[in-house]
Amino acid sequence: MNIDLDLVRKFNVPGPRYTSYPPAPHFTEEFDRAEVLRHIDCANEKAERDLSLYFHLPFCESLCWFCGCTTIITTRRDVSGRYLDYLEREMDLMREHIHPARKVAQLHLGGGTPTFLSPGELRRIGEMVRSRFPLHPDLEAGVEVDPRRLTEEKVRALADAGFNRASMGVQDNDPKVQKAVHRIQPFEMTQRTVEWMRNHGFVSVNIDLIYGLPHQTPQSFEKTIDEVLTLRPDRFAVFSYAHVPWIKPAQKILTEKILPTPEVKLELLKLTTEKLTANGYRYIGMDHFAREDDELTIAQREKTLQRNFQGYSTQKGVDIHAFGMSSISQSTDVYWQNHKELDAYYADLDAGRLPWMKGYILSREDEIRRQTIMRVMCDLELDFAAMSESLGVDFKNHFAAELDSLADLEADGLVERSDNRLVVTESGRLFIRVIAMRFDEYLVKGKKNQKGRFSKVI
Repeated sequence: MNIDLDLVRKFNVPGPRYTSYPPAPHFTEEFDRAEVLRHIDCANEKAERDLSLYFHLPFCESLCWFCGCTTIITTRRDVSGRYLDYLEREMDLMREHIHPARKVAQLHLGGGTPTFLSPGELRRIGEMVRSRFPLHPDLEAGVEVDPRRLTEEKVRALADAGFNRASMGVQDNDPKVQKAVHRIQPFEMTQRTVEWMRNHGFVSVNIDLIYGLPHQTPQSFEKTIDEVLTLRPDRFAVFSYAHVPWIKPAQKILTEKILPTPEVKLELLKLTTEKLTANGYRYIGMDHFAREDDELTIAQREKTLQRNFQGYSTQKGVDIHAFGMSSISQSTDVYWQNHKELDAYYADLDAGRLPWMKGYILSREDEIRRQTIMRVMCDLELDFAAMSESLGVDFKNHFAAELDSLADLEADGLVERSDNRLVVTESGRLFIRVIAMRFDEYLVKGKKNQKGRFSKVI
C-alpha cells in the first residue's frame, strides 16, 4: 500500500472517529433517564441478542505524558478492591434490565491499565461476570496490559479468569523517546510479555504504537517496527499522537521543539503503513492492521465487521453494557455514559442509582446514517440495493446530495462510483474518516459546528 503525502496534506482535517453515531459530543446531560431505560428494556426483550461487556479500570501507577485516556494516577493498592465492590453494585443494578438468558459473547477490560490489579482481583473480575451472566462458548475476552506492571502470575490469573486476547502498549522502543514521554519499557520487557501471553493460551496479541512522539525519526521508528515484527503480533494499532495540551495539561511537558515536524510525522505514517502492509498485515482502516488469517480480516472480508467504542469488532448484533467510571454503553437505538469523576460515580451507586451522566436516543435518521457510516467504514463499500433493503429507504435518493459530494474524492482516486455501488479504493482506506464524514448529517447539513472538537483524521 503506497501513501500519497499530497493527498494526506489535502484531506487531513479534524473529524470524528465514529466509534458511535452521532459522536459522543452529542450526548447530553438533559436526557430522560426513564426513557433511556424504556429503550434498553425494549431491546432486552430479545433473549437471543448477545452482550458485549466492557469494564473501565482507570488506575495507573504513573502517567505517560502523551496519554489521552480517563485515568487515576495512584500507587495505593487498596483503591482497586473498593472500585471492584462498586462495579459489582453497578452490575447488580443493571442486571434488572438484562434478560437472564442473554449470553456474553465479548468481554473487554480497559483503562487506565487493568494490570494495576492484583492476581486475586483479576480472578475476581472473571468470577463477577461468570456468576451473573451466561457465557458464550466462543467468548472473546480481551484485556489491555501494561508490560511494565505485569508479572507471569498476573498473566496466569487473567487466563484463569477466562481472558484469551491481549492488547499492549509499546508506542516506541527508542530509549530517548521513552524518557521524553515518561514511559520506560525496554523491548525485552515487551518480548517477555508476549512470550507469557502465548505460553498461557492467549490466541491473539495486539501491539499499540504511536507516531508523532518527541524525538521520533523515520530511522528510529523503523527500528521499533522491525523489532516488534519479530514478535509476530496478530494485530497492530498505530495511532497518531494528538497534541492537545489544552485538554490534557500533562502534554504541556512535550514542547513543540521536541515533537516531529508535520513533514516528519507524515513520513512516519507513510513508513509505518507501507512497511506493515509489505510484511503481511492488511490495513483494516482507522489505524488498525491485522494478519490475513486474523478474525478482523476475515470479518471484513465476509462483511460482518463492526465498529464500536472498543474500535473494530467481529461481534455483530450485540448490545454493549459498559461498567465503571466514564464508560459508554449502547443498545439498538440508545447510548448512555457513566460519570467521569470517581466521587460522582460512587455517590450514585451509594444512592442505589445507575451512575449515568449523559444519554442519547437516536432518531430514525440517526439510525439510517449510523448504519451507512458503519458499513462504509467496515465493508469499504456500499451496495445501494442492499442498503435500501436494510434501511427501508431508497438509498440513492435519500443520499443523493451526499453521493454527489464525493466527486472530489473520486477525482483523487479515493472512491469509485457506479450506478449501484460505492467502493473505497486501496488508497482511500487511509481516508475512511473523510469518506464517512460526507454521510454525517450534523456536518453536511450544518446542524452543529463540530470543528475543533475532534482530532485530525490522519
